[in-house]
Amino acid sequence: MGMIHFQLNGDDYVYRGAGGTTLLGWLRNERRITSPKDGCSGEGSCGACTVEINGHARLACRTKMEGLNGAVILTTEGLPADFRQLIASLFAAHGAVQCGFCSPGFIMRSRKLFKQAKRPSREEIVRAISPNLCRCTGYIKIVDAIEAALGAADKTGAEQPHGEARIGKPYPKYQAMETALGDRPFVDDLHVDGMLYGVPCFSRHPRAVIRSVDTSKAMAMDGVKAVLTAGDIPGDKVIGLIQQDWPLMIGVGEVTHCISDVLALVVAEHEALAREAASLVEVDYEVLEPVTSMQQAIEVDSPEVHPGRSNILEVCSIRSKDVDQAFRQAAHKVTGVYRTQHVEHGFLETECALAMPEGNGIRLYSQGQGVYVDRRQIARLLDLPQEEVKVVQVANGGAFGGKEDLSVQGHAALAAWLLNRAVKVHLDRAESIRMHPKRHPVEMEISLACNQAGKLTALRLRALGDTGAYASVGTKVMERVVGHATGAYAIGAVDIEARTIHTNNIASGAMRGFGVPQVVFAIESCIDQLCQAGGFDRWQIRYDNALSDGARTATGQALEGVGLRQCLLAVKEEFRQARYAGIACGIKNSGVGNGMTDESQVKIVINGAGKVRIHHGWTEMGQGIHTMAIQTLHQETGIDPSVIEVVVDTAEEIPTGMTTSSRGTALLGNAIIDAAKKIRKDLEGPGELNLRLEKLTGREYVGSYVCDWTCKPGEEADDPKIHFAYGYAAQVAILNEEGAICRVVAAHDAGKIMNPTLFEGQVQGAVHMGIGYALSEELPMKDGVPESFRLKDMGILRANAMPEVKVIGVEQSDPHGPYGAKGIGEIGMVPTAAAVANAFAAYEGTRSTRLPLKRG
Repeated sequence: MGMIHFQLNGDDYVYRGAGGTTLLGWLRNERRITSPKDGCSGEGSCGACTVEINGHARLACRTKMEGLNGAVILTTEGLPADFRQLIASLFAAHGAVQCGFCSPGFIMRSRKLFKQAKRPSREEIVRAISPNLCRCTGYIKIVDAIEAALGAADKTGAEQPHGEARIGKPYPKYQAMETALGDRPFVDDLHVDGMLYGVPCFSRHPRAVIRSVDTSKAMAMDGVKAVLTAGDIPGDKVIGLIQQDWPLMIGVGEVTHCISDVLALVVAEHEALAREAASLVEVDYEVLEPVTSMQQAIEVDSPEVHPGRSNILEVCSIRSKDVDQAFRQAAHKVTGVYRTQHVEHGFLETECALAMPEGNGIRLYSQGQGVYVDRRQIARLLDLPQEEVKVVQVANGGAFGGKEDLSVQGHAALAAWLLNRAVKVHLDRAESIRMHPKRHPVEMEISLACNQAGKLTALRLRALGDTGAYASVGTKVMERVVGHATGAYAIGAVDIEARTIHTNNIASGAMRGFGVPQVVFAIESCIDQLCQAGGFDRWQIRYDNALSDGARTATGQALEGVGLRQCLLAVKEEFRQARYAGIACGIKNSGVGNGMTDESQVKIVINGAGKVRIHHGWTEMGQGIHTMAIQTLHQETGIDPSVIEVVVDTAEEIPTGMTTSSRGTALLGNAIIDAAKKIRKDLEGPGELNLRLEKLTGREYVGSYVCDWTCKPGEEADDPKIHFAYGYAAQVAILNEEGAICRVVAAHDAGKIMNPTLFEGQVQGAVHMGIGYALSEELPMKDGVPESFRLKDMGILRANAMPEVKVIGVEQSDPHGPYGAKGIGEIGMVPTAAAVANAFAAYEGTRSTRLPLKRG
């Protein structure tokens, strides 16, 4: 091929390489231009790699270098300075950046709108950005930001968004501007000179004996440095979050448990070379019949997924003494079987880790949801003291629970340790779908009863949850099914049992809602059926039975600070006025407690008036934990938020657990308040704050908060406290005359709303995920293998499929949360699918008992 001449960001280039190389690969690997992101591995379905070529938006992952002769190419790095400032500042100010992995692609996709003579309408903005995917925001705030930028485009630029940083104010998200433009790196954007690349070789079969693994052809390739297998692991190869049951790699003579199992890791000088070599690793299998349904798994003669252990991982149950009598005395009773599906998280940033030798151990750059949990497991794998494993958390490109379990961090650390070289392991989209746990499919047989006045009197539930091949956090997910089975209502008599089942399917683990959306779908459907049977009003029955202060959950916990009825009142009129609408309520714990001691520590270092550093152990994944930390410190001390930076590095030795379900808001917020007491005392005195802060240069302040007063569901206690706090919600899904969702009204009691912009964005994004859960998202498997490994087939809604979402904040203070906060991360999507199901039942006159819903 001849030379290719083109212009990139104003500079002239000549390309002499292979014509089939993609523009995305050349930009990222050769030029280190990393604002275009790889979200779909060349499918052309996510838009994260959007660039401008000859004035038009194009996908860099689908553009071959051979077709670029004479082209003029722009990435965000080459945009005019005033436009960069304008668009980034408005993305930040409007909350359009959550994880931000998709943001540069949306900015480049929107560029054509700024060239039009007539200012585009909001509908035209939506249409223009619909080729791109966002998993976090629900698109609404992205459209808001672009619309605002179009209105301000005649100005010379926009000021850096400041906003007031006090608690309750819409302060822009930490590093939002640089993230929007692609300047803030994700793990796969990091580069170390001389680093190697690892690619895992996965099992082709969910259940098979590994007879042999032949690596000779892979090792014969120039540039391949090693092919590692299970025998190379120096420590204990079996790890896990709760149960130690997930091998980093499966060895010869052992049995695979699912297609996520890794058999070898090829390490080479380039990622493409490592992938080619990985395809040459030859494995001889003795294929066994997999166990792929829960019903099969619980049969007496079913093969054991883990030999020597029951396929029933756990049984969790709660039963009242008077439940049978309550059902006999009921005026109305409904019974049904409800089923939900496997769902792919669909975070735009696939798994990636970079590890390198350091001192007597390693340093790891992780996108995981718990750096100290990563450290513990990697130390176990490498047989190292934990202090020799230093893990730095790099704010990730979305997680939603799917980055709790250790994935490629262990493989990168192993290769770096054994080869004494920096090693990056990056999964492509198909590998990502193959490897990480999914949302639990749950089958629920449920009965619900009420008296003549519509008072809910009894509930019986039998639930099975497919946790797949490995435990992950499956038992905890199914415990939430039990603890939230009565939904947002007070029901006196209950008989609830949930079983966590092993199969040879890909593991199921944490995903936004953590088991609660599944059971809320079932109970809310039953409530509407009771209304049909007894002639009850659908809004009134919910209001009359709603949890309130002093009411007890199914687990017996007495509640405080309950804003559920305020949420119902907030949506009442819109529900009443709509011709076709569904309503549902939700309750969700904050993720702290459940019988475990939960704690957070924080270290605040004063490096002078111009720099204050917060060290904590929580993961930033789009939810705004770093922003909350800065706002809390500013609230307590008055320190200028612009001089505060946030670092998450296990070298600071402030152990923290997993970042899930608003745990960070609750625990870190209280820890910062504790540390700030000491800072505030030392800042007392006359003179300007900055001068007083300068005098504290070099001091470190440590704060902590411990929650050690909860118990497990069903545990004997006079006054059981299962969870630290709960959030509450009522949502209404409204359909138009054609039966399509046109509007969702979401009222949420989050306690103190720490940041209104971030709060709204979390709810909008959760509603987007909840609508997808109801209508389109599914990862069907056949014989333990997904029917598709393509992102475009996961059913994630695009901007043109999103209805209007009205968010209403209710602030009923919680007695334990910082400033009364409860959090919003998971409760946002808990009632959505149920509300949608009830809306369609109202419109069609028939009810679907399976997700995703099948329209009539």
